[in-house]
Amino acid sequence: MADRLDDSAVTARLKDLPHWARDGDRIRRSVTAPSFMAGIDLVGEVARSAEEADHHPDIDIRWRTVTFTLTTHSAGGLTERDFALAARIDQAAARHGAR
Repeated sequence: MADRLDDSAVTARLKDLPHWARDGDRIRRSVTAPSFMAGIDLVGEVARSAEEADHHPDIDIRWRTVTFTLTTHSAGGLTERDFALAARIDQAAARHGAR
């Protein structure tokens, strides 16, 4: 099981991920894709990364807006796994032209 991060560690890690915001025991980011299909393609890439990492985000799709929410349920909060996947989501979003 991954170790849960304390508040100061979460705050420090969020400095490296400026598009993400803390929401209790979760971090969240919404992106706007250039088209609906670009958003779907982004979700597909994130899903493959999540499977590789065995760590799965909640994903909400609303036309071109895709929201990703991360937490480590088994740890009861945020862990390094969440921040590692958030960085991969940021990279994927950039590749798909999402902002």
